[in-house]
Amino acid sequence: MWDRAGSPPRGVLFDATGTLIETREPVGDVYSRMAKEHGVELSAWRLGDAFKRILAHAPSRAFPSAEADGIDALERSWWREVVRMTFQAADSTVIFDDLDALFSQLYHYYETSAAWRLRSGAGHALGELHGSGLRIGLVSNFDQRIKNILQALGIMHYFYALTIPATCGLEKPDPLMFERALADLGLEADEVIYVGDDPVKDLAGARSAGLRTIDVNALSSLDRLPGVIGLASATVAGPRAGH
Repeated sequence: MWDRAGSPPRGVLFDATGTLIETREPVGDVYSRMAKEHGVELSAWRLGDAFKRILAHAPSRAFPSAEADGIDALERSWWREVVRMTFQAADSTVIFDDLDALFSQLYHYYETSAAWRLRSGAGHALGELHGSGLRIGLVSNFDQRIKNILQALGIMHYFYALTIPATCGLEKPDPLMFERALADLGLEADEVIYVGDDPVKDLAGARSAGLRTIDVNALSSLDRLPGVIGLASATVAGPRAGH
């Protein structure tokens, strides 16, 4: 968990997938169903396993040298290659009449509320934290579609700042990404708690930047988070002068 002996937090940073949001159904199921619409039948299990393997070894999603107006195309290209390699890894003999059509369908699906849902207690926790005056931020390796997802799930208004590879040219677990997120919040590391689920990309990365951390897997539900950080008994101070 975390050491409550420190000063009360002024801000909370969250990871996105696996922490605040999760897919409504397994990725393999979605890929299998949509592939069938395009004339290819592959089992959900094989596609899900292939997706996990490909994603685990995919290159960085950060494009630090790219112009801002070119990042969207680079992100789409990155994901198209993940989709192509997923089907290739699941069955190397598969041939689609129009892979681009399938990719576009998948890409757009995963920026809607049909694909995502809030994790248990997430809405309550965000409301409590926001209502108590804490600055809330997101630090995620997700692409720019995360904005549409948060909007579709009704939680975008809680966030003071979103720090993603497209806006900073960095990717977790690089401590510089967490430092950028702190700057986006206008707070110091000892004033902020980071909540995530990945032991390396989230928790170790945040600690390397000096943040206190909470492993979301240690919570039975996110609605416990305000109490865990002592919000019920702490008076949340406003931002420091100059922030």
